[in-house]
Amino acid sequence: MKPSRAQLERDLAAVADPIRAAHSAGFFRTGKGQYAEGDRFLGIPVPIQRTIALRYRDLPLRDIERLLASPLHENRFAALAILVAQYKRSAGEDRDRIVTFYLAHTSRVNNWDLVDTSAPYILGDYLRDRPRDLLDRLAASSTLWERRIAIVSTLALIKRGEIEDTFRIAAKLLPDEHDLIHKAVGWMLRETGKVSRRALVKFISTHYKRMPRTALRYAIERFPPRDRERILAGDLDYLPRSTTA
Repeated sequence: MKPSRAQLERDLAAVADPIRAAHSAGFFRTGKGQYAEGDRFLGIPVPIQRTIALRYRDLPLRDIERLLASPLHENRFAALAILVAQYKRSAGEDRDRIVTFYLAHTSRVNNWDLVDTSAPYILGDYLRDRPRDLLDRLAASSTLWERRIAIVSTLALIKRGEIEDTFRIAAKLLPDEHDLIHKAVGWMLRETGKVSRRALVKFISTHYKRMPRTALRYAIERFPPRDRERILAGDLDYLPRSTTA
């Protein structure tokens, strides 16, 4: 039997766990006024979600679109897992089509895990050999999730040793008021340190007074404990002398 969206939804529903679903609803901040207000969960561990989704990796975009329209978080997760899989095995115009589709549906990539498991592997990878001004436009968006997509997408570039785009987008997002952006910025800055600790230190030294505390803590997470203490206390003078590339 040809795999279908309806069967995928039934497969997910069959492994639903109401207790886990209730925990997920709290963990992902689905209460009134919270960032994921109204999101609904089946309560399925991520590895199981991914395994089920990839059985349906050949679903057409029209079915992926319907999954993304679902109020159920796991259905949207499955849609994005399929989209990532399709992107990885595509090329040329097919990749163009997938990225265009992704950007047209960012309103449904509407929780931090959905962003983090899709943005670097679709948009970030796509921009490896293309202009990066799209990241700047997303970083300026009024939509929280598009701003997070902008910074998290740069993970694909960092893995290629390219960190300037991360620094540029991070600097644009430092004034952001949302904790989920602070965390994402700090995470990506921390990753740049794997490429060049000196460049990361320079960024911190330059922007220290503007950096949200959460972003700073994430960015220096892999620094030696004593260095972290001194940075958090505002003692930056020693940093350029004590770090190497």
